Amino acid sequence: MNKTIMSTGLSWIWLALVVLVLDFGSKQWVVMQFSLGETVPVISFINFTYVHNPGAAFSFLADRGGWQRWAFSAIAVAFTVVLLVKMYNLDKRAKLPNITYAMIIGGALGNLFDRMKHGVVIDFIDFYVGHWHWPTFNVADVSICIGAVLTILEFFLLPRR
Repeated sequence: MNKTIMSTGLSWIWLALVVLVLDFGSKQWVVMQFSLGETVPVISFINFTYVHNPGAAFSFLADRGGWQRWAFSAIAVAFTVVLLVKMYNLDKRAKLPNITYAMIIGGALGNLFDRMKHGVVIDFIDFYVGHWHWPTFNVADVSICIGAVLTILEFFLLPRR
């Protein structure tokens, strides 16, 4: 059988591009509108706080001296390649896995772009309850998390073929 790109899961790569554009656009808006460290209340449990994160999602390993920039960049590239191959091997009608992979790819590439351009990831979403604040995050982190949760749900909830 002759396989075309549009018959594979790669036909869903548009979703990764949407995530990438939303992530890039939101980060550019924050950089242009806020001073580093500035906080602006949005709603009763979310602030926009412009921070630089040298670590991974939700500030994981942020205080480790710089090596993590290259390690997390390599991991992002490796995951992207693996997921692109998986998408190529899936039929375009396999919606849930293709959506989850595209969301993870878009988020990984969004944060990879920041690491390569700025040496850090730009974060700005500050979620909190009372005085407890979740580590500041961004659109790419949200996309990666949604993709990961959907992957777990797919594994446990959908019947195996």
